[in-house]
Amino acid sequence: QVQLVESGGGSVQAGGSLRLSCAASGYIDSTYCMGWFRQAPGKEREGVAAIDSDGSTIYADSVKGRFTISQDNAKNTVYLQMNSLKPEDTAMYYCAAQAGGRPSLSLWSGLYSYWGQGTQVTVSS
Repeated sequence: QVQLVESGGGSVQAGGSLRLSCAASGYIDSTYCMGWFRQAPGKEREGVAAIDSDGSTIYADSVKGRFTISQDNAKNTVYLQMNSLKPEDTAMYYCAAQAGGRPSLSLWSGLYSYWGQGTQVTVSS
């Protein structure tokens, strides 16, 4: 089992920045993939960014050039640095991890078995 706890959400004005953190605990395989997803009211959950144990990353087109995913292996923590925030970035943001096997660097939520409780990000215009 893997437990994920997000933090760092909040309210900012458009153009501002926030950094989300996701602390992982429990059994963490040496090979893994972790991702950030978001869900706005009335919309489907969408993948934002993901990172694997090799440090490879993938981003949704809507956040490329503005968001950066990174990890601190010593702290078992994954970060999402969000710059140049827009009102359309407003959503609940979730951290997720893929379970065992051969992780795939992907933004498809169906591959992720473990989820955090979410942290709210609100961007005002």
